Amino acid sequence: MDMTDPSSLQPDSLTQWLAGHAELGGEALAGLVALIEPLGSIAAIKAVANGRYVFASPGLAQMFERDAVIGHTDAELLRADETTALRRVEQTVMAQRHPVVSEHKLEINGRRREFGVTRLALGQEFLLAVWHERTEERHREAQLQRALGQIEQQQGAIEQIRRELQQGSGRDDVSGLYLRPQFDDQLLREIDLSSREHREFALVVIALDASPAVTALGDDAQQRLLEGIGRMLRANTRAMDSACRIGAQRFAVLLSGVGLATAHARMEQLRRQCAAQIVVLNGQDLGLSISMGVCSFPHTASRQEELMAASEAAVHEAQRRGGNQVVLASIAFG
Repeated sequence: MDMTDPSSLQPDSLTQWLAGHAELGGEALAGLVALIEPLGSIAAIKAVANGRYVFASPGLAQMFERDAVIGHTDAELLRADETTALRRVEQTVMAQRHPVVSEHKLEINGRRREFGVTRLALGQEFLLAVWHERTEERHREAQLQRALGQIEQQQGAIEQIRRELQQGSGRDDVSGLYLRPQFDDQLLREIDLSSREHREFALVVIALDASPAVTALGDDAQQRLLEGIGRMLRANTRAMDSACRIGAQRFAVLLSGVGLATAHARMEQLRRQCAAQIVVLNGQDLGLSISMGVCSFPHTASRQEELMAASEAAVHEAQRRGGNQVVLASIAFG
């Protein structure tokens, strides 16, 4: 390929553009180096023949805690085992002729530091490398993993205590909520009471949103999320309300004496709290996403089957829209 002939290069490539504007080549390269430095990256060019740095951003000497790196080799700057590891990757880059990303741990003045390095061959004689330090990033990741591990232990202990306290109470072992028979009975009583007293109430059906990543983790992940929903419902419903588990991944809440607008506002707040909730399995935050369908008595419907059907339809609509939202059930006019 003739690098001086722009027509022989890949269309719309930087190489093609530079070949057509040779007078800007040096300025363009200097500009790219200047642009990556504020992002925390450091560029360097090394001669392949002797391994000496022929160019380096000012930050490279600071990174290695040296007065200068240009004219030096890695063997003069780093330990022997570290130099061998760097050289091994450089040989791979020169053989493959395409960018290679690698991770390196270097001990600099007694401190262990971690770097990500992207390398690219420049012809047969030079090697371009862009360094990015990841020491603090890795430190934060380690701290986060420790925190998630502590949260997982605490959640497990809370659930174990809750199960022991609720043994024989007739509640669902996973969520700690009452089950479908109790809910159906409570719904019928609420319809009867609200009809006699001419008041309204809201019915909310809640579904756990499907997640391929969570599904791949198996039943333990599903149980953690169901436990999480149970905790949120127990903490965010009044004594006069009724929250139950009515299916494998379905929950329902009766909001006594609450109108449609208030019910929607309360469930939207609950949805946001669930989305922000940390549910951990094996050090990984699973992410709690739920969809809700809200209907009201008597505006949406006045019979048990119609109320349930309206809320279920709203839940399906919420999940059809992508999940993690609250949808009001349709109200028939006429």
